[in-house]
Amino acid sequence: MTLGMIWTIILRFAIQDISVDEMTAKDGLLLWCQRKTAPYKNVNVQNFHTNWKDGLAFCALIHRHRPDLLDYSKLSKANPLANLNLAFDIAEKYLDIPRMLDAEDMVDMVRPDEHSIMTYVSCFYHAFQGQNQAESAANRVSKALAGRQGNDDLENEYDRLASDLLGWIQRTTPWLENRVTDNTLPGARKKLDEFRTYRTQHKPPRVGQKGQLETAFNTLQTKLRLNNRPPYMPKEGRMVSDIANAWKNLDNAERGFEDWLLSEMMRLERLDRLAQKFKRKADIHEEWSKGKDELLSRNDYRNATLSEVKALKRKHGAFESDLAVHQERVEQLAAIAEELNKLGYHDSPAINSRCQRICSSWDRLGVLTTQRRQGIDEVEKILERVDTLHLDFAKRVTPFNNWLDGAREDLVDMFIVHSIEATQGLINDHEQFKSTLIEADKEYRLLVGIFQEVQRFAQQHNIPGALENPYSSSSAQEITNKWNEVRQLVPRRDQALQQEMMRQQQNERIRRTFAEKANVVGPWIEKQLDIVSSIGMGVHKSLEEALKKLIACRTAVEAFRPHIDELEQYRQAEQEAIILENKYTKYSMETLRVGWEQLLTSINRNINEVENQILTRDSKGITSEQLNEFRLSFNHFDKNRSGRLTPEEFKACLLSLGHNVRNDKQGESQFLKIMSSVDPNMSGYVKFDSFLDYLTRQAAGTDSADSLIESFRVLAQDRPFITPEDLRRELPPDQAEYCIRKMQPYRLPGAPPNALDYASFAGTLYQF
Repeated sequence: MTLGMIWTIILRFAIQDISVDEMTAKDGLLLWCQRKTAPYKNVNVQNFHTNWKDGLAFCALIHRHRPDLLDYSKLSKANPLANLNLAFDIAEKYLDIPRMLDAEDMVDMVRPDEHSIMTYVSCFYHAFQGQNQAESAANRVSKALAGRQGNDDLENEYDRLASDLLGWIQRTTPWLENRVTDNTLPGARKKLDEFRTYRTQHKPPRVGQKGQLETAFNTLQTKLRLNNRPPYMPKEGRMVSDIANAWKNLDNAERGFEDWLLSEMMRLERLDRLAQKFKRKADIHEEWSKGKDELLSRNDYRNATLSEVKALKRKHGAFESDLAVHQERVEQLAAIAEELNKLGYHDSPAINSRCQRICSSWDRLGVLTTQRRQGIDEVEKILERVDTLHLDFAKRVTPFNNWLDGAREDLVDMFIVHSIEATQGLINDHEQFKSTLIEADKEYRLLVGIFQEVQRFAQQHNIPGALENPYSSSSAQEITNKWNEVRQLVPRRDQALQQEMMRQQQNERIRRTFAEKANVVGPWIEKQLDIVSSIGMGVHKSLEEALKKLIACRTAVEAFRPHIDELEQYRQAEQEAIILENKYTKYSMETLRVGWEQLLTSINRNINEVENQILTRDSKGITSEQLNEFRLSFNHFDKNRSGRLTPEEFKACLLSLGHNVRNDKQGESQFLKIMSSVDPNMSGYVKFDSFLDYLTRQAAGTDSADSLIESFRVLAQDRPFITPEDLRRELPPDQAEYCIRKMQPYRLPGAPPNALDYASFAGTLYQF
């Protein structure tokens, strides 16, 4: 009972007044011992009994505060008795601490008395109480430096993310702005595949990275404001506004790229078809003109009979008629070649070369035709006989033959249509053509009848060469072959047109499928944007309720993503079918993509703002009623519901809340200073979190540079400078080295060479 009373008295007057980090006396004393002995080898203080038996803990306490009294490096854990006696002797002789413990008892006891050791250790605490003030100062410095180091890490992370995102944007934007292909259809299709890969694989992760970057920047600025630190200013060219402008340039470059590429593919496809049409017409013309030079250069009419000359003359007249008909085909070839040149066809040199050969050959045919006509006219004066039957055949066969050539060409001609109506027009034209076949069949039978009559006449009168028609190079067999070919091509044309109609009907179904889905997705995105905006700008019972609603919106949006992916598949089907317009919906895939990205960005931005408001509320002790009052005032002056105030609106809002902003030069200067604190980036507007932070800072006190300078002065033992040894002794190693790197040298007379200026360093941490 007596011992208990003695311990109570000791606890009341020697130990109870010990306070470390607001702990109880015992825990505080133990924490003090742990901090002081932490740097020493073979010392691990976890209690007040067994951890003190080897005497090293007592020696460490003495060496930490009075390194001049003993050399700790010479002590050994294997000599506990010597260590204890050394510590007890030094404490009694130099620190005025009576010898309360016996070294032999400490060594022999399995568990030394805890109360005795606590009482003896408390004497060390009181003896070194003056130096404990330095420890408190070191703790304050450590706390300030820990916040600064954490902010440095956040700044480095922001800089890394900004550099990576800007680098990707700078590499991608020129590619999207390059509206040039290799002028071939395969090259354009390859570029379209690359653009699809960019839209589906490369850009979506960068959208998330952009949101992460904005969140990191806002969180860093909030932490800096809450810790009364200056706002973070990114490196030039890496501001949030710079990234937003770069992203906007990327979107502008991307906008219309897909439509341009599809239009380019249509142009190249049209060029290929025009080139095929040119080749087909050129083949027909070259086949027709083959041998014409030799025929026109012959002088066979000079040794012919009168009938033969007449026949040659009429044949030549028929040829001239045919030549006039082919004049139009040559002009068509020249027009097609010119159009291919204007549209930049990749193989234009070959087209031009062939067109030039055809035109030159055509000019030679014209000259030879004129010369032959003149020669026949000279002989015609003595040639009078005429074979009217052959002439009649020639007159009829030439237009019919030309009609057959035109019909064959039209029946195999390729068509380019993009709608059911255009396809139906081609079908109607083909039906109208088929209605003319009855008259054509009559003309064919009449020509065959004329030829059969010539055969009978030749047999009857035994006329040599009578079957040779001197007025036409076309024979009944040739006409028969062409007529049979036309009759075979008609059903093929029917089949091709029906297949094209089926393709256009399929395109129509694709348009309707996309429109049905887009007309659901578009209004849903618009509605979600309105919901997110109303949550972000509204007044709530609690910020947690608003955060919960926003997270629910984000969950709903993530669950809705399969609809966007489904629309992408429909859009891909439209692209593969080269469908450019859709009259069934006002929403394009591009507008839906932009709306979707805006929705994701708006949700993440509002979640970040609410989280920052919660952080501000918890750190500043603001009630929900105060937050709602601030929100109502902010919304009242935010007329256009943009989520931000202009300087004029912000000033009016402050006046409505009772802040005295004078309307003179001094008041204007004061207001500009306020604007620099709420808008450090000089964006020209004030967001709600900056508005809230300013109001809370006006209502609560904060730490300052003066308090930090006073803490450094304690560590420096009232000197105007501090040395690296002082910092390494009183601060954790990483913070001590951080201070040594950041502090400027102290250059006033009387200071040692390694002296550091702690006053200017503290000022930089709190400078605005």
